[in-house]
Amino acid sequence: MWVQVQAKPKILATASMWADMSRVIGAEFIDVETIVPIGSDPHLYEPTPNDVRKVNEADLIFINGFTFEGWLQKLINSSGTKAKTILINEGIIPITNPHFKNSTDPHAWMDALNGIIYAGHITQALSAFDPEHAANYQSNFETYKKELEALHQYILDKINSIPPQQRILITSHDAFHYFGNRYGLQVESLIGTSTEADVQTGDFMRVNQLIKDHKIPAIFIESTINPKLMEQISHENKISIGGKLFADSLGDDQSPANTYINLLKNNANTIAEALSKPPLDANQETAISSSKTNSWFFLIPIAIIGLALFIVLKKRSN
Repeated sequence: MWVQVQAKPKILATASMWADMSRVIGAEFIDVETIVPIGSDPHLYEPTPNDVRKVNEADLIFINGFTFEGWLQKLINSSGTKAKTILINEGIIPITNPHFKNSTDPHAWMDALNGIIYAGHITQALSAFDPEHAANYQSNFETYKKELEALHQYILDKINSIPPQQRILITSHDAFHYFGNRYGLQVESLIGTSTEADVQTGDFMRVNQLIKDHKIPAIFIESTINPKLMEQISHENKISIGGKLFADSLGDDQSPANTYINLLKNNANTIAEALSKPPLDANQETAISSSKTNSWFFLIPIAIIGLALFIVLKKRSN
């Protein structure tokens, strides 16, 4: 006698952060795929024919909205899918950046308490679509919620360990305002909320001046964005790159940001460690410069002696 096995709900997440949330809540009862691969930039993503298949076969599609997936509607229209789209940040009021007008910030998941809202919408959608396992989804959510609440407190403690005058976060693009607003950081970036934006001369001047005025000890690169511009700012201002932050994508399996929780925890650790270091003051810069100069003066006589010995030995050999 053949027993028909009911197919698992097919869940499609636009990005890796809510794909991870879905796997935590849905566990073994669902199958999850992601549109934007890990390490890719969702702002600049170009869907592939394989993405058309994924959308067509999906039962539920979890989306962020706030203009994060500008390419998605065209993909859905071309797929012929019957999937239900779920806006997982529903109820969150978006924020804007004063430096980049008409730019709605989609990065609401960077606040761990907003992450609970995301996870709640995922749980509700899974329970409605697959009521047979609703109790499992709810139980997994309750456990996950406690982990996110603990994460929220962990981040607060980490950021509070930074000297107050050094709580200024400078990154590549404007992905950290929800994080900064929740945890007490002034956030500045070189480009806007979308990585499609062009860098203007005024942006360089604003960031450079901020570094000088506040003696900021470090700036940060991001995992999905070319680091060259931030490296240029680091070189021009003689400050360090504090580390790599994750915003628009998880890291791979070997990364310290391989889950949504680990993404936020890694960011908090990286930021706190780099911004807690004392800034390089003028006396230190002079001392370092003097040390380098003295090193060169020390090496010059050694080089001259070496050259003289080489000439003597060569004459003897002839």
